[in-house]
Amino acid sequence: DALRPSQTTPSIKQQINMAPKDTDPKDADAVELTAESDKKQDKKKNGKGDELAIQPDSLSEEDRELKERLETCVETVANNAKDPAVTTVLRLQALNIMVTELRTATSSMTSVPKPLKFLRPHTSSMTSVPKPLKFLRPQFPILKAAFQKLPKEPTDGEMLQLRARLADVLAVLAMTLAPTEESPRESLQFKLSAMLDHGKYKDQTSKTEMQVDDEKKGDEDDNLGSWGHEFVRSLAGEIGQEYNARVVNDGADPESDEPFEDLLKMVRSIVPFHVSHNAEAEAVDLLIEVQRLQYLLEFEDLIPTRKESALYLIKTADYMSDPDDFIEMLETAYEIYRKQEQYFDALRVALRMSREEAIPSLLKEASKDKLMRRQMCLLLGRHGIRYEIEDDDGMDDDDNNMDEEEQELLNELIGNEKLHEQFHKLAQDLDVMDAKTPEDIYKSHLAETGGFSRRRDSGGVQIDSARANLASTYVNAFVNAGFGQDKLMTSSSSSSEGESSDNEWLYKNKDHGMLAAAASLGGILLWNVEEGLTQIDKYLYSSEDYVKAGATMAVGILSCGVRNDADPALALLSDHIVDGDSHVIKCAACTGLGIAYAGTAREDVMEVLTPVVESSGTPTSTKMLEVSLAGLALGMIFVGKCDDMVGGTIVQRLMEATDEELDHSHARYLCLGLALLFLGQMEKAEAMIEALKTIEHKISKYAVTMLETCAYAASGNVLLVQKMLHECAEHLTEDAEHQMAAVLGIGLITMGEDVGSEMALRSFDHLLHYCELPIKRAVPLALATLNISNPDFSVIDQLSRLSHDPDPDLAQNAILGLGITSAGTNNSRVAGLLRQLSEFYSKDAGHVFCVRIAQGLLHMGKGLMTLNPFHSDRMLLKGPALGGMLVLLHSCLDLKSTLLDKTHYLLYYLTCAMNPRMLITLNGEDMEWKPVTVRVGQAVETVGQAGKPRRITGFQTHTSPVLLATTDRAELGTEEVLSVSGQVLEGIVIVKDNPEYEAEESK
Repeated sequence: DALRPSQTTPSIKQQINMAPKDTDPKDADAVELTAESDKKQDKKKNGKGDELAIQPDSLSEEDRELKERLETCVETVANNAKDPAVTTVLRLQALNIMVTELRTATSSMTSVPKPLKFLRPHTSSMTSVPKPLKFLRPQFPILKAAFQKLPKEPTDGEMLQLRARLADVLAVLAMTLAPTEESPRESLQFKLSAMLDHGKYKDQTSKTEMQVDDEKKGDEDDNLGSWGHEFVRSLAGEIGQEYNARVVNDGADPESDEPFEDLLKMVRSIVPFHVSHNAEAEAVDLLIEVQRLQYLLEFEDLIPTRKESALYLIKTADYMSDPDDFIEMLETAYEIYRKQEQYFDALRVALRMSREEAIPSLLKEASKDKLMRRQMCLLLGRHGIRYEIEDDDGMDDDDNNMDEEEQELLNELIGNEKLHEQFHKLAQDLDVMDAKTPEDIYKSHLAETGGFSRRRDSGGVQIDSARANLASTYVNAFVNAGFGQDKLMTSSSSSSEGESSDNEWLYKNKDHGMLAAAASLGGILLWNVEEGLTQIDKYLYSSEDYVKAGATMAVGILSCGVRNDADPALALLSDHIVDGDSHVIKCAACTGLGIAYAGTAREDVMEVLTPVVESSGTPTSTKMLEVSLAGLALGMIFVGKCDDMVGGTIVQRLMEATDEELDHSHARYLCLGLALLFLGQMEKAEAMIEALKTIEHKISKYAVTMLETCAYAASGNVLLVQKMLHECAEHLTEDAEHQMAAVLGIGLITMGEDVGSEMALRSFDHLLHYCELPIKRAVPLALATLNISNPDFSVIDQLSRLSHDPDPDLAQNAILGLGITSAGTNNSRVAGLLRQLSEFYSKDAGHVFCVRIAQGLLHMGKGLMTLNPFHSDRMLLKGPALGGMLVLLHSCLDLKSTLLDKTHYLLYYLTCAMNPRMLITLNGEDMEWKPVTVRVGQAVETVGQAGKPRRITGFQTHTSPVLLATTDRAELGTEEVLSVSGQVLEGIVIVKDNPEYEAEESK
């Protein structure tokens, strides 16, 4: 029965309670059930589908009452009988009851169950769905029809309110319905209509009425959040779809707010709701969908909770295909950190964007926190940024925090001037200062066959082969790198003969071997410029050109990554390039400059090297070698800087080169120098790629592929990976250098990104199965690129299998791949594999040389160093480090002409990538060591997860200093101190006392 008018109209609650209980025909045969009859009915169920729809009989008394009350409300609101007694006020009151019931129920609902969306007839059997929602859902068509009958442009306030409230209820109910083709976003359409009507109602209502009607006003203002989290999430999803539909179908301009005004108004309500309910990731996702990330910076009251948003932005940026979106996300994270005064994190983001011009302003803003500024300078030093703080930078305007002594200290930290001291202290603490000989690494006495040991003891004539001694020189340089002492080159301490003992090993080599031996001094004395120059000086005046050349290169290697006021590398090496006649010394000096000034973008060094690149002459072979090495050095010095002058010089030289010059085995290094200029700079390389395509020589394809892959290095760009795989589809057995570069490029693009790396590994399997030999030869190098200094079990296994391949080039690349993958880890499994390989290939000089180099890399820095170019919690990629690795990897594409020939000294470019894999904690005031308890374990990705999950797993507790592997992460194990660098504990970290720490009272 409809609600009937009477002389005295009862209140709405009385009316609804008075409503007859048998309005639903299903309830006509209802029987009161007892607990026993319930059990009997359960037994009778035969499982044939009817049980899904539980009969109304099974409802409890309370539920039945609720169901009847809601149905009565629906009838009142719909008023299908058009009863004049059912006024707008009465309908509004009935609607308010529904709203209250729904809000109470949905505010605690965490997700819409799938059956609720897709099994409409059977929803009554579900226990997780709120009851008001379950009972009202079948009434959706009735309510929707009632809404459509309401006037579209009502003038009176009550009708506006009724229309708005009804649209709200319909929006919530529509959330539970599966979308249809006619109305794909019904929930959003109803909600937009409700917001429009609420707005009109507010405009109509005078201020006095609004003050009186406080309750309703609060209801409307807090309209979205009061319906519960799941409703807001559902709306956010539909807003994204609607935004895209308007851009694609209606041609709306994404830059303009006008076509999306209604959506953006809702977005402004949803974002604070999400952020205040610890759902930062959902807020960011919505803003990305509607391309309005700047809104995140507008909500000042949400600043304390925005750090999570910044972390999520940084991680999500990697998945953006559009470079503009990528930069916008990092820009937003950068601004968030700056507003929160997290200047260290802001600097990390600025470096991620290659925005070095932001460094002065950040250091100035951090001037109030002396320790923060010091930590920022340490980060700049680790990233290889050669910035110099000067008096006129204005950093001491606000306070006197910046005296001359402090300025000198900051410049020291940026210039890594004390790095060798910290490294030596670490080695002493771990008790590994004693020098090691190559034989300590080879462990020939462990050989399963007696061949090696017998040869070693049989008079020493055979072992002194030039190739074996050359290999020992490199092993010695890598293993004792940075320690300042060894037993071959700096053994004067253990010998009374002084200089003659130094020269003894030098003259066991010949020609380029002597060059390598003299240059190895630079590696052994790495980072220690003052002492190193003293030891190298005597060789600079040798009568032998090769020794002199080695000494000039040693000066460059010594200065790698370290700033010195005297600037010895440029002073000593430039003369040999500008005025020198010796080809060997010129090549060594170019390489030395490339290593010493990698990543510094020094224009005075460019002026020295540019004329060499531009020069031409005869004989072509020697001239082209000088040109290529100078071009490579320029690429390393301006790595990732997109310098027009250098780029123009190199590409011009390539265009003007004769076919004979481009056929030279080292022309590849000129291409690599050009590619390094654009390392990680993505679309900025487009113009240069077009210029390279005009070169009419097979090297053009190789250069283009190398430039593309370097520009998108570590970007994870899927489209480019597909393009590189497409390059590999063509079956070529000759002139396939560009295919080899493409394979290497796949590893380069996907490195540092877990999902991409996994996919690339599967692609490499296919390449090994189906492709031609040139492509197969590059696969071990690509595998190594993905796992630099990270000896993953499956990758080592794959490389071990490939190292026994019948093709010598493939086997040699796999052996070197083992060395790169395990560099600086002392991994015992790899050490065993390499020992077996040295026996297996004992009669093949080329293979043995590769095995020796791999052994040297494995034990690099006695296990205290890494070659991995990523740092700062794998967020930053150090350009010079990756550049040094690429020199080695591209040399491996043609080993016979490079490392196994006379340019083996290019191996020293690896010093650009060498870095201690340590965690040292310093007291901020005096910068002295402060041992602290730290936990070291496997890094776990926690960004976007709720609560405070553990960032490491399987950890062990140590006292600093400690060593960190590539996949390790450290966190402080005590609350006594705080790290200035926040959660990033790597390298040298400054700690300060925690002011809130209270020591536990000893009982």
